[in-house]
Amino acid sequence: EDEQIVAEIMGRRFFPDLIAYRTWEGFHFAGHEIRITEATDCYGAVVWPSALVMCYFLETNSKQCSLVDKNVIEIGAGTGLVSIVASLLGAFVTATDLPELLGNLQHNVLQNTKQKCKHQPCVKELSWGIDLEKNFPRSSCHFDYIMAADVVYHHPFLDELLLTFDHLCKNDTVILWAMKFRLENENRFVDRFQTLFDLEMISNFPSLNIALYKAMRKGRMKA
Repeated sequence: EDEQIVAEIMGRRFFPDLIAYRTWEGFHFAGHEIRITEATDCYGAVVWPSALVMCYFLETNSKQCSLVDKNVIEIGAGTGLVSIVASLLGAFVTATDLPELLGNLQHNVLQNTKQKCKHQPCVKELSWGIDLEKNFPRSSCHFDYIMAADVVYHHPFLDELLLTFDHLCKNDTVILWAMKFRLENENRFVDRFQTLFDLEMISNFPSLNIALYKAMRKGRMKA
């Protein structure tokens, strides 16, 4: 079953017939052909399999997990694929990443969503742990969903990443997080993450070493 679903997910990707002056990959999600411009010299400007897993989940669960008119923020948006798919599914999306990635991110988002979405997504700088209250004040920023695909890997900013999740997450915010397990760092981060959030694995793809999680803040008021 894992291999069949993974084959379907990876089958959503296609490549140009002709070599162009810009490197791009194509994807089929949410009833659209999405073209993503990449830069191979930067981790954040490449589409990783975790993003495809997230997009596949959003599309195939669009009735149970409707994004229509929902306020969504993606952290570590990279090339913008997840943000684009969420936008095409009706969400109002804020796609965020480091300042050096915003040009390519903005290009991809605009190229694939202009006049196709109910709400035009916006692109905004977010350096994890830095100026969070200034740029995303708790009093006025409320997100129904926080999305993150492959943001946990061997980098020195895991403390800042956890702080960012904590700042952006309200009691009723749902976190959707796809992660590829590579080293022990990932397991340690999951343990720390669970001190603040209730975590549920909703999909698992052993052949890709990727898990998809749903999380909400611990201690939230329950109906």
